Amino acid sequence: MTRRRPAPLPVRDGLGPARLRLHGGPVAAELRNRFGTATAAKVAAGEVVTADGAVVDDTTVLPAGAHVFFYRDLADEVPVPFDLPLLHRDADLVVIDKPHFLATMPRGSHVAQTALVRLRRELDLPELSPAHRLDRLTAGVLLFTTRRELRGPYQALFARGAVRKQYLARSSAEPSVAFPQLVRSRIVKERGCLQAREEPGEPNAETLIESMGDGRYRLTPRTGRTHQLRVHLASLGLPIDGDPLYPQVIEVAPDDFSQPLRLLAHRLEFDDPFTGRPRGFVSERDLDAN
Repeated sequence: MTRRRPAPLPVRDGLGPARLRLHGGPVAAELRNRFGTATAAKVAAGEVVTADGAVVDDTTVLPAGAHVFFYRDLADEVPVPFDLPLLHRDADLVVIDKPHFLATMPRGSHVAQTALVRLRRELDLPELSPAHRLDRLTAGVLLFTTRRELRGPYQALFARGAVRKQYLARSSAEPSVAFPQLVRSRIVKERGCLQAREEPGEPNAETLIESMGDGRYRLTPRTGRTHQLRVHLASLGLPIDGDPLYPQVIEVAPDDFSQPLRLLAHRLEFDDPFTGRPRGFVSERDLDAN
C-alpha cells in the first residue's frame, strides 16, 4: 500500500493545509482561474508550497497531477453547542463521548466545528487523528490516535473488522417482526446523494438487531457501510427516532439541535495492536437525553 507523504506545512490552529491537485501549468494563474484572486494572492504572500516544501511564486510552473499546499480561508460555521467528554486519554489514544450534530473530521461545510479540530485545539495535539468515524448525527464512543505513526495500526483494526462495536437505538414505530433479526443486504451510497440505498446483489452489510423492549434496540454491526444501521432499521419499518434522512429526507436548519438522532455508539472493544491486551470503552450517554 502506497503511503501518502506528510504535508509540508504543519497543522495550524487544529487544521492541516489544503492539498490541491493541479491541472498543470503556471500555478498562480491556475489558482486565480479556479478559486479567484484571494487564493491567488496567497502565492504573492509566499503561503503556497509544493509537496517538497518549496515556496511557489509567480514564475512557478508544475505538471498536471502535482500538488500544492496552503491554508484555506474558513467560512463562518454554526457553533455546535455541546462539550466533548473524555472517556479515556493516554500517551497513544484519546477516546471521547461524541455529542450528536458534531462531525468527526472536516468535510464539506463542517470544518472547524468537528470533533477532530476542536480536540486538536483543546488538547494541543496537532497530530491527533480519528481511527474511525461516526456519522455527524450519531453520538457515542469515538477513538483517536495521538501521533501519526500510531494511526495506521489502529485504523487497520477497523478496516479488517477486528473491532467489536455495539450501538443502541430507539424507534417509536410498532415492530412487525420478531427479534433477534440478522439483516443482510447490499447498501450503496453514491457521492452527492444524501441517502444510501439497498439494491439487489451480493450483501455487503450485516447487522444483528435485538429488541431491548420499550422501543429500544441493540445493534451489532458486522460490517461498516455508510448509514448501515439507519438503513437496516428503516428496512424493518423501524426508522430511528429523530432521523432526518430515513425513510424520507426532512430539511433541518443548521442551527436546529432540538431533535437528535436516537442512535448511540455505546460500546467499542478490540485487542490493542501493539500490546495485544483487550481494550474496551463504553459511552456514558443516555440514549434519550439531548
